[in-house]
Amino acid sequence: MPETRIPKSEKAVAKRDRIIEKGFELMCENGYYKTSTPDIAKAADVSTGIIYQYFKDKREIFIEGLKRFADSVLFPMMDVLDSSDATMAKVDLNDIERILDRLITLTVQSHRLTQKAHEELEMMAHADEEIGNIFKSSELAMTKKIGTFLEKNNIMLENPIEKIHIIYGLVENYCHETVYHHHEGMNNEVMRSEVIKIIKNMVVCDN
Repeated sequence: MPETRIPKSEKAVAKRDRIIEKGFELMCENGYYKTSTPDIAKAADVSTGIIYQYFKDKREIFIEGLKRFADSVLFPMMDVLDSSDATMAKVDLNDIERILDRLITLTVQSHRLTQKAHEELEMMAHADEEIGNIFKSSELAMTKKIGTFLEKNNIMLENPIEKIHIIYGLVENYCHETVYHHHEGMNNEVMRSEVIKIIKNMVVCDN
């Protein structure tokens, strides 16, 4: 197989970007193993030969897409923190329950919009070490972003990295139960209330 090349012209760069975007979208929607290179070529409106000019295989397309687009799928809280809804005002510790409730609502909504993609990406992270490492890097970036958000609102945590990781895990666990798992006998409203209570206690104790 000939060596791949890095596109230089604006048109070629745009074509490669389209292959990454459409290919990643297709693999998330239909499944990595159920998506072929010809499928990606058709979605990107290019020939299969063009794909092999830029990529060794579909795995390389998947990894490039993961680096570019996965944050909005795997870590929707990062987008939530950037939104006007989440940062509409300086956080008041007396009002933190409402802020947390809104944050959880937006994160659940994001999970529902990207459910199939989220499930596929989680599966690939366990199956492929390089993909798993990209996940870890994204988790660290997410943790730092939450820390910056809290600092801007004068909320200082002792051991912030560890506590933020725990907080995010609680929110993710609740989202997964609500969107994916649906364990019998589990009351989602009670679980939501407990998640908010635990997070509030962690934050208030340090401030």
